[in-house]
Formats: sequence, C-alpha cells, structure tokens
Amino acid sequence: MDEQIMVERRGLRVRAGRLVGVVATLVATALAVGFTQGWGRTNQEPAASSATASPAAAVPTAPVVLNGTDDAFIQLLIPMNEGALALIDQLDTRPADPSLRALLDEVRNAHQAELRDLRGLLAAGNVPELNIHEGHQMPGMVTEASLAELRAASDAEVSSRAAGLIRAHLAQTVVLCRGEQTAGGSPELKALAGRIRQARAAELNTLDNRPDAPIAAPGG
Repeated sequence: MDEQIMVERRGLRVRAGRLVGVVATLVATALAVGFTQGWGRTNQEPAASSATASPAAAVPTAPVVLNGTDDAFIQLLIPMNEGALALIDQLDTRPADPSLRALLDEVRNAHQAELRDLRGLLAAGNVPELNIHEGHQMPGMVTEASLAELRAASDAEVSSRAAGLIRAHLAQTVVLCRGEQTAGGSPELKALAGRIRQARAAELNTLDNRPDAPIAAPGG
C-alpha cells in the first residue's frame, strides 16, 4: 500500500511539472497570437454593454476531453480567481471608493460562478485539481505578499492599490483566455473561456471608467 501511494505521488509530481510547462506555453501562445493580430492595450477588447457580461452558462455534466492546454488553463485560473476573491474579501473591512466596491461585488459573484464551472469541467474530464502554482509569482495573480502589502497600506492608498491589483488580474485573464481559445481542445472549455474573456473586458472597461477613478496624467 505504501509503495502504491509513493507511485501515485510521483505520478502527481511529474504531471504537475508538465502542467507548469504547458502554462508557460499557454501564455506564450496567447501573447504571440496577440502580437500577430495587432493586439495592444487590453481595453481594445470589445466590452459588453453592462458592467459585467452575462453569467457563465452551466457547463455540461457529461464527460469531456481536456487536452494539456485545457488542463493548464483551469489549474491556473482557479488560484487566480481565488486570489482575486481573497483581495475582495479583504477590502470588505477597509474603506474604498464606492464605484470600485460596487464593481468588486459584481466581480466576486462572477468569479465564484466561474470557479464552479471550472471545477465542474475538471470533474467532467476526470482530472484532479492540482495546486501547482502555490508560492509562484505568476502574472496577474494576487499573492499573499500583495495582500500583506494591501493590509499595511494607509486608508488613502487602499483603493488605488486594490484597483491596480485587480486590473492586473483581469488583464492577465484576458491573455490566458485568448491562449485557451487558440490552443485549447475542449469545445466546452473554449466556450467558457470566451464568456470569461467577454466578462473581463467589461470589468476592465468599468474599472477604468468609473467616476472616482484617478485621472491619468497627460501622455500617461
């Protein structure tokens, strides 16, 4: 029995190592395709008419087939969403701009629904959830270090710091969704990535155009 457990653990470590490599490929693919298509600023994404796009539709409960990109996309987006939710929860006890707080309440609801859908697809693909990015400084991921800095920030700095963190998270998710739509294999997950990408574009648009957002300096 002990030998079997050791074999299973070695298998998980090997799979986790492969997933880290696929994540890097996923991001590189998204960026390469973006550059060839002339993608520039994230706010060039078509924004939905409301602050956030329609809630993601329920994913199928029938078995699905996930390729390496699909798996890596889900295993990265889950901790990214969880980090953003931790940031939003932390802001519940701090003063923040009213429009920022309203947006983050919508982001919280959307992210919670996405986590249910992402985990549902993992289950439908018979793939275990792996926390392969614990302790990693991934682009757009809200880390314990950034949360600690936010806790230490003065009340006057909280809104701007939180907005910067959430913007990086939303923008990086757009990049990852592009990569999944380009290199993913599961039609169900690619459709979900498209819905998430649309939601992130709308959230970014609302974040950057909220009435109490700081005004950028000329030429900035």
